[in-house]
Amino acid sequence: MPDQEYSRVIELSRKIALEVGTPRFYLEREREVALSREMLAEPLVAAARRIVEDRDASLGHGPTHVEKVAVDAGALILVEEGGADIRARRLVLLAHLAGLLHDIRRTEKDHAERGAKEAVKILMAFPLRDDEREGIAGAIRNHEAFRPCRAVAGPPAQILSDALYDADKFRWGPDNFTETLWAIIIPRGIPLQALLPRFLKGLEGIRKVRGSFRTATGRRYGPDFIDRGLEIGRRLHEALTK
Repeated sequence: MPDQEYSRVIELSRKIALEVGTPRFYLEREREVALSREMLAEPLVAAARRIVEDRDASLGHGPTHVEKVAVDAGALILVEEGGADIRARRLVLLAHLAGLLHDIRRTEKDHAERGAKEAVKILMAFPLRDDEREGIAGAIRNHEAFRPCRAVAGPPAQILSDALYDADKFRWGPDNFTETLWAIIIPRGIPLQALLPRFLKGLEGIRKVRGSFRTATGRRYGPDFIDRGLEIGRRLHEALTK
């Protein structure tokens, strides 16, 4: 697909996204999202971010995706914990690390399992407890849709796992059509005409995620992300097949 055609379709998808509107989570939980984003400046998070940036070419979705997942996972924990005390802040730190590292093996088969193992190796150089490393690994292992959710050790590990999953699935909303889809197909040079016949089937896959959110906050806001994404996808397909 010529660069001009890519640019035209991306511009159209982002225009439609503006019309569909901002997901409620960012309007109603603006404070928690802002605090989570502010906490990304923590030195350990910055170190993980540098590792991710160094491996940018192998991330599949790209660094913007993992940073958004990290921020939203942290925000979900702040909402679920009902505040930002020392315990909650530590969980946010772990969520940020899990979010940044969750796609570290994105282009490989069984990327969640391999990513979990790679994250443990990377985090051996970080001043974390063993149970914290294992909590991050468990969350990464459990972040794929349509796969069984493995048991994790205790409530902190469970909320970490559930928050990472939900934040990752928030990306199946508007982001899927404004960023993720293009980050996947552009490097592969997939022509638009090859994408269109599979477009509606892809929307059905997104629809199946709607009922899979795991935290109470994710179940409240996740379907709104998905509904907005589906509407963007429907309008985009309609515009491209006229």
